[in-house]
Amino acid sequence: MKILEFVTAEEAVKNINSGDRVFIHSAAATPQHLVDALTARGSELRNVELVSMHTEGTAPYLAPEYDDSFNVNTFFVGANTRQAVGEGLANYIPMFLSEIPGMFRSGMMPLDVALVQVSPPDKHGYCSTGVSVDITNAAIDTAKHVIAQVNENMPRVHGNGIIHVSAIDALVECHDPIFELEKKPPSEVEMTIGNYIASIVDDGATLQTGIGGIPNAALIALKGHKNLGMHTEMFSDGVMELVKCGALTGKEKSRQWGKIISGFCIGTRELYDFIDDNPIVELRDISYVNDTAVIRTNPKVTAINSAIEVDLFGQICADSIGTRQYSGVGGQVDFIRGASLSKGGKPIIALPSQTRRGDSKIVSQLKPGASVTTSRAHVHYVVTEYGVAYLYGKNLRERASALIKIAHPDHQEDLERSAFEIFKRH
Repeated sequence: MKILEFVTAEEAVKNINSGDRVFIHSAAATPQHLVDALTARGSELRNVELVSMHTEGTAPYLAPEYDDSFNVNTFFVGANTRQAVGEGLANYIPMFLSEIPGMFRSGMMPLDVALVQVSPPDKHGYCSTGVSVDITNAAIDTAKHVIAQVNENMPRVHGNGIIHVSAIDALVECHDPIFELEKKPPSEVEMTIGNYIASIVDDGATLQTGIGGIPNAALIALKGHKNLGMHTEMFSDGVMELVKCGALTGKEKSRQWGKIISGFCIGTRELYDFIDDNPIVELRDISYVNDTAVIRTNPKVTAINSAIEVDLFGQICADSIGTRQYSGVGGQVDFIRGASLSKGGKPIIALPSQTRRGDSKIVSQLKPGASVTTSRAHVHYVVTEYGVAYLYGKNLRERASALIKIAHPDHQEDLERSAFEIFKRH
C-alpha cells in the first residue's frame, strides 16, 4: 500500500465553510485535534452547524465568543455540553437513538463534512472507526467531505465500522491516547441495587446495560450466572470482566451466536485492548443494534436502564431535571420495548431511592417540565436498594403501592398521603 499523505489539522479543516453542517465523531472517538483546529477558525466562520451524539473531551466551540460562528445541535447532552444547552448556547434534539442514522441517510439532515477518528489502514487499505460506530457510519456514508484523525491507539474492531482510506478526503496523523473512563468501585447502595437486579436475571439472558455505577454493580453481581449474552447499545469494562470469568458466553443467543454486539464502548485502555481484533466483539450501526425487531429475536432480553425520577404511575423521566436537559432519550425506549417483546424478556429500570441531597426519586408527580422518556405502559420492573417493584399488568393503585414499598422509608408516608389524594382510597 502506498505511503499515507498526511496534512496538519489546520490544513484539513480549511475546506469547512460558513453555513456548512459538520458531524463530530461520538463518545471516546471524538477527534479532539480536528475539533480544536476547527474552533481556531471560529473568527473566520459564521453559522457552522455542529451535529453529534454525545462527545468526550473538551468542546471549545461552545465558548460564548463563538456564538455566531457555531450552531450546536446534539442528540445527547453530556458533561461537556450540559451547561451550554442550559444557557441556550447549544441545542438538544430529542430522538430515539435507533432513528438518528435515518436522519442522515434520508437527506433530512444532509452533512457537508464528517470529522472522525480512525485506526491506521490495514494491508487492504481499510480503517476502523474503532470504539464508536453508532451513528458514525451513516455520517461517513452521506457526508460530502470526510476528514479523519488517524490514530495508532485506536483499536481495530470487528463489525461494520470500516472505511477505506480512499474514501477519506484528508488524513491527519495523531498519537494521543483514546479517551478513557475511570473505573470506580460501586457504592454500597449501587451494589445492593446490582444484587437485586441479578436476582431477577435468568441464566442465558441476553443483556443490555449502560455505563455507570448501577450497571457496573449489576455486572459484578452477575458473575455467578451462566451463558449470558450481550446485545447492547454501549458497554464498558464490566462486560469484559464477565467474559473473563466465563459468565458471558453468548451461547444461548439466537442472533450473532457467541458474539457481543454493540454500537460503541467507553472504558479503560484494558477494555480497548480487549476489543482490538477480538472476533467475539462486533460494533455495528446503531440503526441495527437498537432496532426493536432485532433486539426481540434474542431470548430473555434483559434491559437494565436508569432513571432520574419515577412517578407513582410508573412514568420514567431519564433525561431531564424539570426543564433542564441532563442527558438524552438515547436507546432506553428501544431496549425497554425490545426486551418486553423478547421471549422471557425483562425490561428493568434501576435507580437509587434518593438523590444525594436526600430527595425522593420516587415521586407523586414528575417535576414541572420534566420529560417522560419511557411511558408507564412500557415499564415492567423498577428496582431500588429497597427491592423490586413489578408493575406490568397492575392497575394504577397497585402500581403506586408497589413503588412506595421500594421508596426510601423517610419518604413513604408522604408518598402514601399523595397516593390517597390521587386515588381517593388506600
